[in-house]
Amino acid sequence: MRVKTSEMVKASLFLALGLIFPYIFHLTGMAGPIFLPMHIPVLLCACILGAEYGLIIGVITPFLNSVLTGMPPIYPTGISMVLELATYGFVAGVLYKKKNINIFISLILSMILGRFVSGAANYILLTVGGKGFVLKMFLTSSFVTAVPGIIIQLIMIPIIVKVLENTKGMKTING
Repeated sequence: MRVKTSEMVKASLFLALGLIFPYIFHLTGMAGPIFLPMHIPVLLCACILGAEYGLIIGVITPFLNSVLTGMPPIYPTGISMVLELATYGFVAGVLYKKKNINIFISLILSMILGRFVSGAANYILLTVGGKGFVLKMFLTSSFVTAVPGIIIQLIMIPIIVKVLENTKGMKTING
């Protein structure tokens, strides 16, 4: 992976957004598990900078949030979110940036695979930790409670990416 300073700066911006958005949600009492504020910067990063940066920002963002704010708690939620968001970032970046697959399909597939990884990670972490994994609870939180956040992602991310691609903004974003 050839690293450009401009790409590192842009990735840092997405990381900062991934720290600021959840913090604002927690300060205002808005529910993070419903609106998924940490997911948007990771998915944007993947669609704009590609799989490598999406993966890196997907790993760092939940970890730093956990260390700096205690949210999410590092075990098991933080660890499973690291794996989930890393999957989002990598898959969305590969599908959209490298394979030129439609952005909606790229986002939906990355979200499904990321949630599958999260479920597997939670199952392993909770089972090893001596706690029970409740599939119904996981499915409800990942696919029902999160519907508003998923809808926001499927509306906002394509619009932002398309605007940047159709303006001078993409030249600025891509250096």
